[in-house]
Formats: sequence, C-alpha cells, structure tokens
Amino acid sequence: MPVPLPRPPALLKGLVTVVLAAAFAAQAVAALLPHVPLLLAATAVSLATEGALFRWQRGVLSLFAKSHADITVRHVLRDLLLVVGLLRLGEQDRETVYAPLVAGLLAFYVLHCAIQAVSVLVRRTRTLPVVTRNIDASVLRLSPAPPLLLRRPGHRLLVFGLPATAGLLAAAPGDEPVYAAAGIGLSLLLALTGLGVLLLRLLPGRRPAGEQEVLDWFDAWLAAYRPTVGLYFSGGAASAYQANMWLEPLARVDGRPVIVLRERFMVQKIAATDIPVICLPKVSTLMRLEHSTLQVLIHPSNSGKTSQVLRIPTIKHTFVNHGESDKLSSCNPYAKAYDEVWVAGPAARERYALAEVGVEDKDVVETGRPQLDAVQPYAGPPTGACTTVLYAPTWEGWDGNPGNTSVIAAGENLVRALLADPGVRLLYKPHPLTGSVDPRAGAADLRIRELIRAANRERTGARPPGDAGLDRLTRELDRLTTTDFRSGADTVERMRVQSAPEPGRAGAVARATASWEEAYWASLPEGEHQIITDVRPALYSCFDVADLLVSDVSSVISDFLASEKPYAVANTSGLSEDAFRTAFPTVVAATVLSPDAGGVPALLEAVRHPEKDELAEARAALKLRLLGPAEPSSQERFNTAVRELCRSAGEHRARVAERLSALPSQRTGTAVPTAPR
Repeated sequence: MPVPLPRPPALLKGLVTVVLAAAFAAQAVAALLPHVPLLLAATAVSLATEGALFRWQRGVLSLFAKSHADITVRHVLRDLLLVVGLLRLGEQDRETVYAPLVAGLLAFYVLHCAIQAVSVLVRRTRTLPVVTRNIDASVLRLSPAPPLLLRRPGHRLLVFGLPATAGLLAAAPGDEPVYAAAGIGLSLLLALTGLGVLLLRLLPGRRPAGEQEVLDWFDAWLAAYRPTVGLYFSGGAASAYQANMWLEPLARVDGRPVIVLRERFMVQKIAATDIPVICLPKVSTLMRLEHSTLQVLIHPSNSGKTSQVLRIPTIKHTFVNHGESDKLSSCNPYAKAYDEVWVAGPAARERYALAEVGVEDKDVVETGRPQLDAVQPYAGPPTGACTTVLYAPTWEGWDGNPGNTSVIAAGENLVRALLADPGVRLLYKPHPLTGSVDPRAGAADLRIRELIRAANRERTGARPPGDAGLDRLTRELDRLTTTDFRSGADTVERMRVQSAPEPGRAGAVARATASWEEAYWASLPEGEHQIITDVRPALYSCFDVADLLVSDVSSVISDFLASEKPYAVANTSGLSEDAFRTAFPTVVAATVLSPDAGGVPALLEAVRHPEKDELAEARAALKLRLLGPAEPSSQERFNTAVRELCRSAGEHRARVAERLSALPSQRTGTAVPTAPR
C-alpha cells in the first residue's frame, strides 16, 4: 500500500521549522567565522520566520515552547550570536567597547521578565469570579483592557526587542557600536514604558473590584433581580447552538429568566438576547445560587459540570435536550439525574420507557417544541420553477457508527442525483460538527461543496434587484445582534461594553431578523444552489422555503415534521428498509433512500405531484406522536411546565424550611428561625 502524502499544513509546519533552524545555524556559523553578509541575511530570515510563525503557525510555537525553545530563548540566542559576531570583528580588546551593550541587553531581558510578571498580576486582578452580560456592572470599576501587546509575551518581545536586534545588525557592517547602543537604548525605553503602563493598572483606583466585592455585588444583584427560571449550559465552543435554540422560549416564559454558564468564552457564544447572562466558573461561586430565588434550571445538554449544579437542593432541574431523535443519545441514562425530563410528545415518552435507563414515566412531561411554533405549515406542491430541497445531514457522532451520518457513504450520491434534476434548487446545510471526529466526513463534506459550486457555475442567472436592501438589513441586524470589541478586549472590558440592553431590543431583533430572512431569500438568483454554514439563515428559515427535506436519523426530522412537508431519510445503517423503519420510528413517514440515491427521481415526482404522495397521512400522525397536539401551543405547554416545576420547588423549600425550623440550634438550643422565601 502506498504511503499517503503528508497534508499541506503538516508540510508547511515542517518547512517553517526547518527554515528557522537553518537560519539559526547559519547565524552561528557567520558569527564564528565571522562573515557579515551571512550574519545579516541569516538574522533577517530568522526574524521574518518568527513573524510568520506568530501570524500563521501558532501550533508550531507551542511545540517550540514544549521543547524549551520558546520565544525568549530564541530571541536571546539571536542577540547573543550577533554580539559574538561583533566581538570577533576588528581588533583585540573589544570586550571593553561592547561590555556596556551586553549589560544593556541583559537589562532589557530583565525588564521583559518584569513586564511578564506584572502582566500576570494585572490579568489576575481582571479575572473576576463572575462574568456577566446584559447586566449593569459599572459599580465594579470595569475598565478597558491593557494593550494586547503588553499581554502577549511573544509579540511583546518581538516588537520591543526589534530595535536592539536591528541596532546590532546595523553595527556589524561598519563596526559602529553607536548603532547598537541606540537600538538597545530604544528597546530599554519601550520596555520601561510598557512596565510603567502595567504598574499603573495595579493602583487601587485603577483595578477592578476585588473578588469579595464582586461576590457581594453578585449576591445583591440576585436579591434585586430575583430570578425564577434559568437555562444552565456548559460545553465546547461548537456546542453553543444547543443553548441558543432555547433562548426564545426562555425569554417568553412567565417569570424572570437568567442564563447560567460555566465557561468564560461561552458568554460571547450565546446569541443575541436580552436575558441576563451570568458565568460562574468556580463551583464555590455556583453554590451561591442555592440561597437565591432561582427555582428551576433548564438543561439542554449534559456535560461534566452538570453534576456540580445538580447538588443545589433548592433548585429543581429539568432536561429538555437540544433535539429529539431515535438515536441512543436522546434517551441517555444521565437523564434520570434530573427532577423532570421535558419531551416534545408521546414518542419520546415511549422511547424512555423502552430504553429502561431509569427515567420514570411520572417524571416525563410533554411540552412540545416551542421553537417550532413559528414554522410555516405545508401549503401544497412547489409553485415556482424550482423544487427547493434541503439536504441537512447530521454529523458522525462520538461512537463512530457508520449509520449516524449519510455524508460519508451516501452524501455525494444524493447530491449528484439532486443536482442532476434541472428543476431542483439544493440547500446544503451540514451539521456544525461534521468532520470533528471522523476525517472522512470532513473530506466528503468538502467534496459535496465542490459538486454544488460546479453545478452553480453551469447554472448562472441574473441576481434579483434588492442587494442594497439586503446589505442595509444585514448592517442593521449586525448592529442589533453583534457587539463590537477592540481586538485586545478581555472579559472585563466586554462586561463593560455589554451592559444592560436598550429597552425594546429583543423586539427589534425579531423584526430585523424576519425582514433580513425575507430579503435574503428574495435576493438569490432563481435556481441557484446554496451552501449554508453561517448562523444566518437559521435552520427553521430553511424549513420554510424548502419543499422537501433529505436528512439522517436526527432531531432535524422531528423538527421538520412541524411543517408536515415530505421528507426522506438516507439509510446507511446496513439494515434492510423494513428493519430500518422498525429500528427508527421517526422514519415511519419518510421515503427511505439507499446509499446509491436511486430513489431520488421518484421522490421528487411525489413532491411535485401530491396525488402520488402516499405518506401525507402518515406524516400528520407522526407529527402528533413526535410533537404533541397543536393546541395548546408548545410555548403555552412549556410555560405551564415551568410554572408547575417552580411551584414544586417552592413547596419543597417550604417543607425543608419547616423541618429546619423545628431543629434546635447547636449554640442556643432553640429553634432556628428561617427567613421566608
């Protein structure tokens, strides 16, 4: 078997490493000979390579650091070789001339270390125990972050040390120490200035509030806001969509909602919302919620940090999941840790019963999917020139099951078959995690995208007028949903910028989003295929314009059924069609497609001619099983579930308080008075 060639990124990393090592070797040879032209050239190449590393190859920098060859070591070695080269030029007894320059260099590196130490102290003072968004925290003396250059030791050393290195280089051709002295002096001045700027940040009036002051403020905010229901979320950067899909239902609940996060970076991953956001990285800070008015926490996903918040006895916890499907992950045994499990409809209740994972039927509550209330229902066959098909495959999953995603085994065949029909407009929306576990899925995704681009090159059409309007709406929506930060902003500065939202912003965002989506779809050339990977347009907006969904066994199917439009599922499990339908009940009302995509033409014919659609009644019945009844609406059922669980939490607190009030105090022997909630 032939050995596969290294991927281009690996080749590039290896090339950069070889170039940098060769530059240092050439610089050492030039310094010992000495050979001034080679010394100048090798040093210039070394500096240029350093710049390229910091700009494009951060991974190589971490490898150097692990090998104890970080930027400080490399910079000291570079300057040391220049000094050696200067000492070997000209006459004897040159040590006396260059000794002050060496001392200046040493002083510069001492200052570099001092700046780094003070930078760490400043960063600690700006690492608050609570990070917020949509909350006025101005009393915490929030301030803009120090310049980014002073916080990144590698960049700082390259910039501040460049005059010294340049001075040494300029001194070499004519043996003029004055150039070296000028460069080293400028580097010392820059370092002293940077150190002074950072030291000013440590003055009592210039640093943010201390840890205890922040915690006291947080307790006071909880007492004043009196939250009742919250969304708890912890996860990686790519998983934020799991929380974002619940923002709108949470904003519409009866009560005072709050979003509770655990990772600082996640604060900026949460989509535009007016709901207060609090990030509590430490468990000790998280436990302060126990004494708040918070009664219910809604969990859209499981994580390692979920167990920490489940320890709070005064809060009731419910699992809503970020989507429901026939996958095993939709009936995870971890769900039995919650007080209740909220599901869309009867099918999920049955799924938990059949799975026998410890979730009791009395703890399962059917709330529907409130996100789907706005999905437009089926309005008949396509009326335009094109049939819009949404291909939204799921990702490969953590278990590597080949039946999880159709991208690897069937994706290209499906796309080719759809593109072969001149009356099809294809919308391709892959899962955000596609390729994160199995590289084959990532490679297939790239090939699918190229197929679509190639088809578009053969299908060109005039772009409808209105791009200017779309641009205007995009700017307006960005203004409402995106916060502009300086490139060097840290969490404290972001808290300062993202204070309490303007009144009415949520309504303005909803109106702007609806206008943008309408303008976006109208701006596309008729029949042009689309690869949709950005946040906008949202998946549910794609549902509204699609006439047909092609997907895998995933929550996308359940959500799409809210429209009762035709859908198809790719069978890459290796099971027969009958066994596939039996194993996955959400496929009952679907057209099952084999990996060769042979059934695509007949599927499109049924979509265009409803009289040939034999699954319409099955879809209506399956919708009822998966999502529950249309009345009352999902949002109403969701609100009812929130109220009932809040009531249960209140009753539980009252019972606990009554029991505690009967216990004698360890100090006085009298009953302990308990403050009412």
